[in-house]
Amino acid sequence: MTVPRDHPPAAPAAANGPTARVKSKMATMVGGVSRLSPDEKAEIYEQFNTIDKNGDGSIDMSELKAALDSCGFKLPSWKVRQMIDDYHNKRNFETKGRLTFEEFERLCADLKANEVASSFKQVVSKKENLETLGGMSEASSEGTTHSVRLEEQLAFSDWINSNLCHDPDLKHLLPIDAEGKALYDRVKDGILLCKVINLSCPDTIDERAINKKNLTLYTKHENLTLAWRSSQAIGCNIVNIDALDLAKGKPHLVLGLLWQIIRIGLFNQITLENCPGLTNLLMNDERVEDLMKMSPEAILLRWVNHHLERAGTPRRANNFTSDITDSEVYSLLMKQIAPQDADVTMEALMEPDMMKRAELMLQQAAKLGCRSFVTPSDVVNGIYKLNLAFVANLFNNHPGLDRPEGVEIEGLENLEENREEKTYRNWMNSMGVTPSVNWLYSDLADGLIIFQLYDIIRPGIVNWPRVHRKFSKLRKFMEKLENCNYAVDLGKQLGFSLVGIAGQDINDGNATLTLALIWQLMRAYTLSVLTQLANTGSPIVEKEIVTWVNQKLAGAQKSTSIKSFQDSAIKDGRVVLDLIDAIKPGTINYDLFRDGGSDEDNLANAKYAISMARRTGARVYSLPEDIAEVKPKMVMTLFACLMAMDYIPNMDSKLTQ
Repeated sequence: MTVPRDHPPAAPAAANGPTARVKSKMATMVGGVSRLSPDEKAEIYEQFNTIDKNGDGSIDMSELKAALDSCGFKLPSWKVRQMIDDYHNKRNFETKGRLTFEEFERLCADLKANEVASSFKQVVSKKENLETLGGMSEASSEGTTHSVRLEEQLAFSDWINSNLCHDPDLKHLLPIDAEGKALYDRVKDGILLCKVINLSCPDTIDERAINKKNLTLYTKHENLTLAWRSSQAIGCNIVNIDALDLAKGKPHLVLGLLWQIIRIGLFNQITLENCPGLTNLLMNDERVEDLMKMSPEAILLRWVNHHLERAGTPRRANNFTSDITDSEVYSLLMKQIAPQDADVTMEALMEPDMMKRAELMLQQAAKLGCRSFVTPSDVVNGIYKLNLAFVANLFNNHPGLDRPEGVEIEGLENLEENREEKTYRNWMNSMGVTPSVNWLYSDLADGLIIFQLYDIIRPGIVNWPRVHRKFSKLRKFMEKLENCNYAVDLGKQLGFSLVGIAGQDINDGNATLTLALIWQLMRAYTLSVLTQLANTGSPIVEKEIVTWVNQKLAGAQKSTSIKSFQDSAIKDGRVVLDLIDAIKPGTINYDLFRDGGSDEDNLANAKYAISMARRTGARVYSLPEDIAEVKPKMVMTLFACLMAMDYIPNMDSKLTQ
């Protein structure tokens, strides 16, 4: 199952510049939807996706109340029936009796703005323990406030304490207090955020690049910049946020970033490589490819229901909100996945009080080492993010999925995401495409993600009225194909080399040809940003980047140079380190450079170089292996990002997109 594709694309934007114009344009297109915050939009996508079981981008009107409940709009049944009647009378439906995602999102935006929402939101805010904060943004003087969910503050603080309390570099920061109030202060030197990123995605940051002793405002800022750029590199979507915001400890921004980092880490293990037993979740005539195209949330739901079926109960879960509030699903699930010696029981189900029942259930979770993220209140109130994290943690520690005997997964290497695919996916997600990309080929097969990227690269190039954003049942295949054909046409307008690539190839998910298009999108974006910063009036090309590299090195009296992005001199990392030091003299500690020339030495140097590039503010997606193996495409983007940083030294605050 994939997130519905009928929503008009929207890209996040910096405060000024072309991406801001894109955001403004998209907000105008979707009308009332602009009243929802990015976090609210993301949560609505996730909730809608769990209810849209067939993935056609719409839900039955009979499911509207459940959908609204899961998004926090707990309206009485009579009010929902009234809304349905109103929609039938005033709206033209492509499919009678069904609601598209676009209509549902507009409905949620309207509810948030009208008097009905105001009346019940007071109850919901109290119930979900929301704390409203003002004065946390430039717009605060105009009345902007930000709500911080205290449950998340507590859950993330507890998770950090549990997983990082023994780290000697954090002894001055941990433990965070029981209520998590000190969390926002503890992130201000950047060390904690760097450690959290490495906990979720090991080896993302080279520890040698973290300033740990005798910290000053400047070195703290370097750490925060390193964490900020590294979070983008692993696929976090950071809208209008930079290292300065983190230095101020803005609660809503800190919690938003922490959630993305933790979520990415939890979902990283939901793969065939880590859990071959996922093949047990296949249904009917499904292939493994079909399973891997599903979102992590959908896979977790199927995993829960798989174990419920094995337990012999008719109970099933359709979401991680209203369906789990009575603790029955969790109790049955844990009993099924627990090792025999864990002594996990279902005694919680004998307790009629829901809050006490949730506590008893969590005591069983503690026996599995999985009492993380949720409190009894979070379970009873169905707090989506925290319950999703709780279930993902259960899966990662106790999947309970034995690999079927005698079943071999053909072409596993082609099913698992490779390094190149992961880099491109992280890049697209950090650009703020909506919805986020889970599986590269299926999620790009309708063209909508590609159109968003085109409009970021060259605002206005996409003729949106020509794009199919909703797909009818009868012409769904042809409409998606028409989108893909148009996507190829736009690539040709931008001068892409697309010989032999047709819309059908994108629609079919042809790996080689799809990657060829994505690479050119990433290249075009990188060069377009560089051209804007250079302000030369003419496009920057690869040859000019090579010339700049050598001139910069020579100007700093460095002995290194490159002939091209394929030059073998790049593999030991010295030229990259020299270039960073030429841009910001004194940045590199050359005592850490290994000049042995072995593959191990080269990779160690490359890891240090990538982290130092990010610490100095470069938006780098290249990986250490790209340097050590001299992958020309990614090496080009690395040098281009360093060149961009050189044009704007304070790039970390001026170029957030």
